[in-house]
Amino acid sequence: MAMARGLGKGLDIMLPDKIGTANAEGIKKPEIGKDVIYVKIGKVEPNKDQPRKSFDEDSLLELSESLKQYGVLQPLLVQDKKDYYEIIAGERRWRAAKLAGLKEIPVIIKKLTDREIVEISLIENIQRENLNPIEEALAYKKLINEFHLKQDELAERISKSRTSVTNAMRLLKLDQRVQQMVIDDLITTGHARALLGITDSEKQYITAQQIFDENLSVRETEKLIKKLQNDKVEQSVNKEEDSLAVFYEDMEQKLKSIMGTKVLIHKKSKEKGKIEIEYYSSDELERIMELFQSIHQIEN
Repeated sequence: MAMARGLGKGLDIMLPDKIGTANAEGIKKPEIGKDVIYVKIGKVEPNKDQPRKSFDEDSLLELSESLKQYGVLQPLLVQDKKDYYEIIAGERRWRAAKLAGLKEIPVIIKKLTDREIVEISLIENIQRENLNPIEEALAYKKLINEFHLKQDELAERISKSRTSVTNAMRLLKLDQRVQQMVIDDLITTGHARALLGITDSEKQYITAQQIFDENLSVRETEKLIKKLQNDKVEQSVNKEEDSLAVFYEDMEQKLKSIMGTKVLIHKKSKEKGKIEIEYYSSDELERIMELFQSIHQIEN
């Protein structure tokens, strides 16, 4: 398995040219980074910062059956932590070996920086397609935040396009409950990307549940979300129109109190319209005219 360019020669460079003869008690001192040694499986522990958090039980059982017959053919990469060996790459093999009841497991001891450990763990899982979409996105975020990488730099390290990295990380904008639905395979990545069109987290979750309950396809989901967005725009327009109606009604009442007669405002557009003043006799018309004249004299 070759590693991405960002780590130079890839995981292949981690594999040994020769196999050491040391057993779990360390009869032969291994050459760091080159020899494969066998250690007690109980002395090996996973890395708590491993990006992958869930493992398919059926897949592990299948692998464990193979390990019972052939053993662990590819050694784990580990770091010597004095009291135990911490897994850098190969946690799935370790878990399957435990299920298979193996007492010892082959390892290669490496001395790596924290950055190299995270990168190797991430890249191994991505290349093996073992991470679910949310785990993958979280792993990208961890590399970017902890090691101050840009998305294009990260994309180069994992041999993916910048667009695929960006799209993966966008899933982290989803409501946590929706992210869990992706992890649990209740909805697909396609569904999740469509749900990004809903900004309200509660509405997003409710829609995700509807997708699952009604077994909607991605295309059907996209149509549903488009309808929800159109409904939201229409509601916004109606709300604005209701607000304007209240404004004009208030203005009509104010003009009525000034004029002493019924006044109607007719809106032609957002900025234009006309004012209609009703009168019921020639005397009332003259009164209205006198009112305007008095206002004009005051202004002058």
